[in-house]
Amino acid sequence: MAEPSNTTGAGLAGPGPLREMVAAQKRGEARGVFSVCSANPHVLDAALRTAADRGTTLLVEATSNQVNQEGGYTGATPADFVASLRRQALTAGLPPDRVLFGGDHLGPHPWSNEPAAAAMEKAREMVRHYVRAGAAKIHLDASMNLADDPAGALEPSTAAGRTAELCAAAEAVRPDGADGPVYVIGTEVPPPGGERDDASGPEVTRPEDATRTLELTREAFRSRGLEDAWERVVGLVVQPGVEFGDERVHDYDPPAARPLVGLIESVPGIVYEAHSTDYQRDGGLRDLVRDHFAILKVGPWLTFAFREAVFALEAIEREWLGGRSGVTLSDLRQVVDDVMQRDPAHWKAYYRGDEARVRFARQFSFSDRIRYYWPRPEVDAALGRLLANLEAHTVPLPLLSQHLPGPYRVVREGRIRAQPRDLVRFRIREVVELYSRACVGTPAPGSASFREEPTPL
Repeated sequence: MAEPSNTTGAGLAGPGPLREMVAAQKRGEARGVFSVCSANPHVLDAALRTAADRGTTLLVEATSNQVNQEGGYTGATPADFVASLRRQALTAGLPPDRVLFGGDHLGPHPWSNEPAAAAMEKAREMVRHYVRAGAAKIHLDASMNLADDPAGALEPSTAAGRTAELCAAAEAVRPDGADGPVYVIGTEVPPPGGERDDASGPEVTRPEDATRTLELTREAFRSRGLEDAWERVVGLVVQPGVEFGDERVHDYDPPAARPLVGLIESVPGIVYEAHSTDYQRDGGLRDLVRDHFAILKVGPWLTFAFREAVFALEAIEREWLGGRSGVTLSDLRQVVDDVMQRDPAHWKAYYRGDEARVRFARQFSFSDRIRYYWPRPEVDAALGRLLANLEAHTVPLPLLSQHLPGPYRVVREGRIRAQPRDLVRFRIREVVELYSRACVGTPAPGSASFREEPTPL
């Protein structure tokens, strides 16, 4: 993404880079933007450092159940999240005016067990908090049924009306003269938080359904006098046929999405936003950007990479320090699993099978429901002990090669140190780099025009 031309809230970037990307797409350029949907501090640090090294702007989004006026599952309000993000950017060497803050699935989802009147009032208040905190991009999502809605899928016109209602709340607190926020509308299946595994894979959104969403939402905006806000709608969320479950990934199939691709080419000023792009192959990410799924959301893959790295470090810790006098092992894997079993709210509805299969899913599933538990005090303490143990007792190269062969290679090349935080950061940055390359149109590895770029560390 290019340098922003304006800033908003807390010195963060305005939506200029998003507008520039959409304009480039409409000129026929295969440019995109990836959005880091995570509050994990290790993930954010790695992504911010990558943007600093590449000289680009980073889009970071918080979800409605993660960060809201009541604290969400992270305990952070939008203002809290932005203040922390700004501090992290400065620590990572990225000027805050090269960080865009966004809100994902902003709507009544966290309060879907309440009647519509109460849930929508809380959703409106949440949107106001995001705008006041400096959100440059907001995905408005009112697609879910609320407690007193009729059974079955929510009527599309109702979803459109509620979307416009949320937009009106955002516009009411938008600072005078502010260039933004820009909006994304629509939704995909599954709802925010991830899918409940389905072997058949997702269905690609039908062009007629995408058209209906655009028409109904545009009319709902018009009926509320939000024509100016409609001009700032830059994205439509659809399902391009990508998804992941516990053990499988549904890869992007360009021919299956061709009718949907053709539709957006005739819609001025709007591109597609693709959720659940995690674990796609390099070429699949590039193909998505080429086909106008130009806003790529990624979250679980980043925390999955973080989990891979810290579990590998715990295996090293056991081999290297187990039984050593004066060393208390972290027991990280057991600690986090104990916490998950005591509070199954974030995974119980997603993992199925016998006890052994569910235990496997808790720790290793692509859906990565474990990501909800890293902020817990006892888990955070165990992670801190693991990192401290391996900072005090340097990881030996043979064990590094055994458990983290990718980082081992760059340690041997002298590009990073064999320190635990550096090793974790490298694993996350490997994923971030895939998205960075895809969004600037870099050919995928294996293609005739691909030239590998060393990961800047």
